[in-house]
Amino acid sequence: MPLNVLFAVAGAFTVANLYYNHPILNILAADFNVSYEDVAQIPTVMQAGYAAGLLFLCPLGDLFKRRAFVLLLVLFTATMWIGLCITKSLAVFTAISFITAITTVTPQLMLPLVGDLAPPNKRAAALSIVVSGLIMGILIARLLSGILTNYTSWRNVYWLSLGLQYAIFILLWLFMPDYPSTNPGGLNYFKMLWSILVMVTKHPVLVQACLISFFTAATFTNFWTTLTFLLAGEPYNYSSLVIGLFALIGIASMLLSPVYARTITDRFVPLFSTVIGELMVLTGVVVGTYTGTFTVAGPILQAFLNDLGMQSAQIANRSSIYAIEPKARNRVNTAFMLFTFCGQLTGTAAGNSLYARGGWIRSGSASVGFIGAALLVCAVRGPWETGWVGWSGGWSIRKKDPNSSDGRTAEGPERQEQNGADVEKGVAEEIGEELAAEEGKNPLRRIRDEETKEVEKSSSGSEISKSTESLNTAGDIRPVSAPKP
Repeated sequence: MPLNVLFAVAGAFTVANLYYNHPILNILAADFNVSYEDVAQIPTVMQAGYAAGLLFLCPLGDLFKRRAFVLLLVLFTATMWIGLCITKSLAVFTAISFITAITTVTPQLMLPLVGDLAPPNKRAAALSIVVSGLIMGILIARLLSGILTNYTSWRNVYWLSLGLQYAIFILLWLFMPDYPSTNPGGLNYFKMLWSILVMVTKHPVLVQACLISFFTAATFTNFWTTLTFLLAGEPYNYSSLVIGLFALIGIASMLLSPVYARTITDRFVPLFSTVIGELMVLTGVVVGTYTGTFTVAGPILQAFLNDLGMQSAQIANRSSIYAIEPKARNRVNTAFMLFTFCGQLTGTAAGNSLYARGGWIRSGSASVGFIGAALLVCAVRGPWETGWVGWSGGWSIRKKDPNSSDGRTAEGPERQEQNGADVEKGVAEEIGEELAAEEGKNPLRRIRDEETKEVEKSSSGSEISKSTESLNTAGDIRPVSAPKP
């Protein structure tokens, strides 16, 4: 739990980097003395950089040790961020924004790591904590940026972000354990990228989850993009500060998400939880779309159900896909997030275009279609189906294996012990490698071999049980003391 909270906090203030500029684009345009069209390129450029990071950096999480990789990315991003705080050139500001967006992918490295470490039957609850942190980061970024810029300079927002990023680096450096690579033998980088495409052709459950996420993300961004236009116009005429406060609605859904994951997602097959989440979103979209033009209660309910439903579906989908290839979870996550990202772009583009042509109801009706498509994808393939289409295996929503995250992939006690022991293994092997450079032999292995011989020579007495117990602890990978002569 403490590690999940650490990752949630780190993820929140890292992903916030992408959203600080959203509420203050008009202020940036005035400060840089450029048109709104010019400054509007900043969010687009940052989204493009984030997509590049997802594709080219996230797969490296399957190759490198996660601690060193995460710390390097956080430190690099924070250092480059100084340029955003001091530059007076829009071109430089845009270029640095692109670079920092590429390296702002550390939350997407933490999520597969949580999938590695959490017991399969509690994986959804663990993931929900970190995902809630990411949602909180989006809300905090928009809220802080709007409020601080309303009373001080916009640069104070970026200076505050700089301090938070260095604070995250210090916290991770102090408390994030070292985890060994899931592929210590090494992989060819370009083959790793190619393997992402191969996975999409190989795993039906991954394709199903990606398509559902695409349509759900499109609905999410469509709503939040057009909501500002609705609330700023008739009959509401809200100020930018009041509009920014709508982000607080997401806090309620963020707090409920871990509870939902613990009570529903961890107990039933992921598809069931996904369908429930999509139905929440559909309810919110229908109510908000067709009542939002005359009562603000509609958009408020839609904001709540949209956030809660999306989080519920995303967590269930992640819980399902992380079971397919345990040693390639970062690449699996990359494929999933690329579809999600494309859905976000689709929702933003469609929402803006449709709102300009037909207003709130027309853009909202597109969201109804998006969620309808997501539910159709849910319906064409059942929870126990091994192929691409069908419902073979039955309609049961209860997990057949309670110790698995997807209900059927066995990841029992042995796998759980291995996940927990990997931390000790990584530290112990590093110490052994350092000493081996001096002695010409790995002392950890020598000590373990001597201990094994000692056990074999003993035929009775308490020493046998003690030695055997030390050897069997944590899968025989934690360092043991040398036997006394």
